[in-house]
Amino acid sequence: MSSATLLGAVEQELQNERATALGESGRRVEVTLAALTDGSDPRPLDDRIHDAATAVWYYMILRESLHFYDHDVALAHYNVPGYVRARVGVIRR
Repeated sequence: MSSATLLGAVEQELQNERATALGESGRRVEVTLAALTDGSDPRPLDDRIHDAATAVWYYMILRESLHFYDHDVALAHYNVPGYVRARVGVIRR
């Protein structure tokens, strides 16, 4: 087996792992966005917005690892509000 064939197999396996991680990350986006409107969640709204923005940020990073650089359609699919998008990439101290 040639090194190119082995390398191709490894790259395919990495792409599969990234795709799986992207699906899990998308589910995390859904959960954190749902928490924004969950009246039974006792956490402050600011904390829930931060969690949602962080989940969206990680989702975008995973998309980019799969060479998907335009996030508008994906974020629209999840109905990510503008106030969450505005917090993407913000790190708390």
